[in-house]
Amino acid sequence: MYSKQFSRQTPKLEKKGKLGRERRCFVTFKRRPTKELIRFVLDLDKCVVPDLTERLPGRGFWLSSSREIVNTACNKNLFSKAVGGTVIVREALADKIEEQLLQRCLCFLGMARRASEAVAGFNKVISFLKGNSASVVFCACDGANDGRNKIILAAKNVPVIKIFSAAELGSIFGRERTVYVAVAEKALARHIMRESKRLAGFRLAETL
Repeated sequence: MYSKQFSRQTPKLEKKGKLGRERRCFVTFKRRPTKELIRFVLDLDKCVVPDLTERLPGRGFWLSSSREIVNTACNKNLFSKAVGGTVIVREALADKIEEQLLQRCLCFLGMARRASEAVAGFNKVISFLKGNSASVVFCACDGANDGRNKIILAAKNVPVIKIFSAAELGSIFGRERTVYVAVAEKALARHIMRESKRLAGFRLAETL
């Protein structure tokens, strides 16, 4: 889950003067920035392939980054309608997308750690928030409410993301569990924010 700070602060993380591309979700028919969507292409076997990097060749078709929307497209055969022909949709497509998005988030977070742009641990995060400009803070979804509330209070207007488990965050820092992480306000934080927001659509019971 996201704290209330997330929606309030997200625009600050975008590059100034850079307009985002928009595409239409073929389930909702709403145009949205591509950072809020998942692109799909067909491989040579006419199998639907999620293209999270938006670099695969071929005509792309787009869905809102939401488990509900992807499942609707699968269950109602809307991929075939979108491309105008028969296609193959693998089982548990939404689960596969969630796993790929998770790996992208953790990959960027690992890059931030190696670049000394991320700190972990309650005391380190509190100290970091007092003396540095942070872009995003992570609180493990299975962490204690008391510590989480203190972090959110210290974060002030910094977005706080709560969709990762302590084990998932810990895997980046070589620990069994990591509950609190802060990332500096640099380029990697923008990538982390984008992928975390897309991942949230597959982990929260709501349509983005």
